[in-house]
Amino acid sequence: MKMRTAFQFLRRQAFGLAILACAAIAFSFPAAFTEWGGVKLTSLVVPAIQLIMFGMGTTLSLGDFLRVVKRPWAVVTGVFLQFLVMPVVGFVLAKSLGFSGELAAGCVLVGSVAGGTASNVIAFLAKADVALSVTMTCCSTLLSPFVTPLAMKVLAGCFVEIDATKMMFEILKVVIVPMLAGGIVHRILRRQFDEHKAICDKALSVLSMVGICYTILALTAPSRDTFASAGVLIIFAAIVHNTVGYASGYWLTRFVGRFACLGEAEARTVAIEVGMQNGGMAGALAVGVLGSAVAALPANVFSIWMNFSGSVLASIWSRGLPVGIKGGSREAAVSGRVLEQVHIPPRRSRAAKRALCGVQIRRDK
Repeated sequence: MKMRTAFQFLRRQAFGLAILACAAIAFSFPAAFTEWGGVKLTSLVVPAIQLIMFGMGTTLSLGDFLRVVKRPWAVVTGVFLQFLVMPVVGFVLAKSLGFSGELAAGCVLVGSVAGGTASNVIAFLAKADVALSVTMTCCSTLLSPFVTPLAMKVLAGCFVEIDATKMMFEILKVVIVPMLAGGIVHRILRRQFDEHKAICDKALSVLSMVGICYTILALTAPSRDTFASAGVLIIFAAIVHNTVGYASGYWLTRFVGRFACLGEAEARTVAIEVGMQNGGMAGALAVGVLGSAVAALPANVFSIWMNFSGSVLASIWSRGLPVGIKGGSREAAVSGRVLEQVHIPPRRSRAAKRALCGVQIRRDK
């Protein structure tokens, strides 16, 4: 039984362990991952991210965007933290740890990008609300061409020169256009995607994992010397940044949930979404706009740590009781999915939903 439990734990950590292995290999043998056949590996980072975003687009539907109307408070809370708290935390860390130039700009950049696609997988493993996670990723991604350049201009402009217009168009090219193209392909071939959903989901997971691993290899090797001199501080910054994202997302959602009917599932989802940034997008912008592999180093380290910490967090949460079940009583969970299962007369639905917050419905003995 212990061997089986250990195997299941390692299986859940496979993605995080693969990321760690790639980083260790690139750090140990940087020359092997700098240039292949006269082509610099950093030049293929942007196409790799575009491919990942295209794959993400093929999984999206109109319902993923319309869910914002049904559950606005959770999305607004997540977006607020994603684009205000996380960039400011990155700036504070860069200043307090004495980072300068491209390294400091990279620290702000990783806090200014949208949520990462890996958050959807972690949300599933953590028994959070996967549908809400997908919606939040979509919203933050669509807002990123406008919010990310603004945050970088305001917060990172004191470290390096920021061309906000160039960054906006780079995000459109690298993230938005491939994602929309994937959505169009999914719309055209919807029947084929639905018939082979399991295969498509598996292929997308493998594609994302390979793309992220390649990005780690390509961006870690050229910045090995910088990491060797300031690696401890960069790792510390990534851990603090990631932890603040998890904690602020969880506890602010629990606070807002007192007034807006948000429960444990939503709190876990927002925590994961805010804590797990799109490191690949940050790396692509560092290379494509800032022209620096050093600026991509904080995003690399953050990606490595967040995938590992996210896997551990999911393992901890997944071992707990299902949301809404505790002992011999059934807690009135506040998740939208649970509310949809409760029959509520149309005229009294709003009041009844409010009444469900914090109320426990005990079983008849």
